[in-house]
Amino acid sequence: QVRLVESGGGLVQAGDSLRLSCAASGRTFSTYGMGWFRQAPGKEREFVANINYRGSITRYADSVKGRFTISRDNGKNTVFLHMNNLNVEDTAVYYCAAERVPYGLGPGAVTDSGSWGQGTQVSVSP
Repeated sequence: QVRLVESGGGLVQAGDSLRLSCAASGRTFSTYGMGWFRQAPGKEREFVANINYRGSITRYADSVKGRFTISRDNGKNTVFLHMNNLNVEDTAVYYCAAERVPYGLGPGAVTDSGSWGQGTQVSVSP
């Protein structure tokens, strides 16, 4: 298991940008695909983006494609989510997740994830 701690959330206006960070503990971070999910009030947790263990392959939900970028720094055990042109529909708690098994593409669904962070709130005002 890897321990994950998110940071970087906050209250912004529509059109603004934010960068979320997820710091991981454990020596095996570089062997796990990572992902970001989000959960808005009254809704289920949904996939946002993922990145494979090497950082060479990324995938995005259609709703964020072209606006969000996922990246990772294996030397610093950190995965990032760069969010541009935020809109009100992006308001949610954002969670970092590690894939359940190593050497994969990253979690694409909640059930693919073996470890979760505590979440960081992102609120976008009109």
